[in-house]
Amino acid sequence: MTAVAETVEVTVGIDIGTTSVKAIAVDAHGEVCARTRIPHAINAPTPAVLEHDAAAVWHTGVIEACDSVSADHRVAGIGLAAMVPSLAAVDRNGMPVSPGILYGDHRGHHPDGEFVGFLRSLEHAVPNAHAYWPAQAVASHALCGAAAIDGVTAMTCLPVFGADGWDAKWCDPGKLPDLAMDSTSIGERDDAPVAAGTVDALAEQLVAGADLPGDVLVICGTTLITWAVGEGWPEAEGLWTIPHLQPGLAAIGGPSNAGGLFLERVRALTGDPAAELTHPDRVPLWVPYIRGERTPRHDPDLRAALVGLDVGHTPADVLAAAYEAAGFVVRHHLDLSGTNPQRIVAVGGGTQVERWMQALADVTNLPVDVTAVPEGAARGAAWLARITAGLESSDWAEARRWAQTGRRVQPRADWAEAANLRYPQWRAACASQSEAAQ
Repeated sequence: MTAVAETVEVTVGIDIGTTSVKAIAVDAHGEVCARTRIPHAINAPTPAVLEHDAAAVWHTGVIEACDSVSADHRVAGIGLAAMVPSLAAVDRNGMPVSPGILYGDHRGHHPDGEFVGFLRSLEHAVPNAHAYWPAQAVASHALCGAAAIDGVTAMTCLPVFGADGWDAKWCDPGKLPDLAMDSTSIGERDDAPVAAGTVDALAEQLVAGADLPGDVLVICGTTLITWAVGEGWPEAEGLWTIPHLQPGLAAIGGPSNAGGLFLERVRALTGDPAAELTHPDRVPLWVPYIRGERTPRHDPDLRAALVGLDVGHTPADVLAAAYEAAGFVVRHHLDLSGTNPQRIVAVGGGTQVERWMQALADVTNLPVDVTAVPEGAARGAAWLARITAGLESSDWAEARRWAQTGRRVQPRADWAEAANLRYPQWRAACASQSEAAQ
């Protein structure tokens, strides 16, 4: 008789990304026991619009992803993460009846903040909606019947969220999700407690291991996010500063549109000329603002441009320039940050693109430690699920024990030298493009 292996107890982490829903089942040591990725479309017919089919992605896609990785495992808890801000109108059953508006959409251009802009837009478009929920709340309701967000997600809803919770000045609190300000379970799915949804960037940070001054966390997703770790509270014009999980430290940086959204658009134009060789001195310059920029320029009207293209350039050169531009954006954030960067910790789905990782090392002239598990936000959500399930203490900093480097990418001397010469030209080209937009 063949012995039956004991079923492994896992926690499930789900990340609603811009172009896919990712879910993993993780054991007590942080090892991935099951994973799935459900790709989905984003609706971006113009640079001003960015939205999801919220019913398909935030609701149905999340259920499908969760059930896929839960099969054949004893699930001890479920955690959720998603991008911010986001918002959709929902009916009494919690099903979205509007598109899910995403960060950077023109409907967020409001003097009182992006979330207020989203809320006012949906109130006008769907005035009879039962409620207005971000992606995390739609997903949690789909899984366990309770629409809730954690305190970190709530903070991104300022000023609608205040010191005493939802401020009725802005909206009837009954039309907004519940607030879960601690790790208590908000409900259950098949007897597994469900944690309130959190911010994807926080979930990434939890398990990345970028915990020392000089570490730089670079989230290589559809959005490119740079966080340089420094002592005290470093500040710089155009950048954001947030608390770090480690005492006495903060992270300075912010998001950019020069991530996968830009790079995949360039690849769609060039194809994938993997067989062609590019010389380090034969690379043009991309101004990567394909739909405006967030930090440090904060201008939704900026557009991309290819500078210095000549008759000798190949598709491989143009693609190499795109990866280099993404690296230049990271370097620009680091130059402004006032920190002393020593290494990059790269996380996110883009870490599987070797050319992106190599360009990041070459342009910054820093070693890049690439995470072993690309689904970092889902993994961080799985850690939070362990807290909700009572399997870990409430000290988020303990999650660093799950940090795991898959490989280190070193700068190439000839490419680093060439990129260093191009960097001032790139800065000038970006500044010129910004002046032209004004």
